[in-house]
Amino acid sequence: MAQAMSPAALNHSSLVRALADLADVQVPESKQSFAERLGQWLGFAEALSLYSVLNPGGAEAPKARASAGQVTAVREQLTRARDALIETLREPPAVASQAPGEGTVDFAPDFTPIHRHYLARQRQMSNDIGLLRAKVRTALACQTPALKRLAELDAVMEQALGVRERSLLATLPVFLSRRFEQLCAAQQTPAQAEESGAGDWLAAYCREVQTLLLMELELRLQPVNGLIAALEKEVAGKQ
Repeated sequence: MAQAMSPAALNHSSLVRALADLADVQVPESKQSFAERLGQWLGFAEALSLYSVLNPGGAEAPKARASAGQVTAVREQLTRARDALIETLREPPAVASQAPGEGTVDFAPDFTPIHRHYLARQRQMSNDIGLLRAKVRTALACQTPALKRLAELDAVMEQALGVRERSLLATLPVFLSRRFEQLCAAQQTPAQAEESGAGDWLAAYCREVQTLLLMELELRLQPVNGLIAALEKEVAGKQ
């Protein structure tokens, strides 16, 4: 049986810590257990589906276990997909600058292209990882009854929590917009702009955008990593 995750593991992911550092706030520990929060997120239909997966009826016929070669192939699929996404996410966002007016500082960037950049990368991650996750589930479903049940459980959880996940991740561009506005406001006087460097703060901000995208990628890949780890453990156990 999988060990229960600690509140720290749930609340203090690298993405959450980075957001807390940028916002200069403390993230309190949740007073609810993971099971309690999960119960709040699941609707009646999702709860029934989850119950059916966790309580299958009848005996399941044993299946052939995966070979080391099959596990290696699945892990390589993950590595290729992750590397391709990392290469894309490391591309800096295109920053459009408005022509400065009379009496303004020399640099007036626009957040719109950065916003579009982040949304496009989120869509790409969602599509690519969704396809990869489905392929890994298919690989697990052909193995032992336990791995088949795990694949079914993951499918239910992806459907049940997908709306919640999209809602939470959609707040990241909003956070970045607010931070962009704060940094712009700090550059409104010529003295402040000259002290920090008109382009330096924007370059640093774009690096923050890239960092958050990479951390979001690792967060989105956690379910796939977990499925592959279960498959690897199954193979290791028979050797």
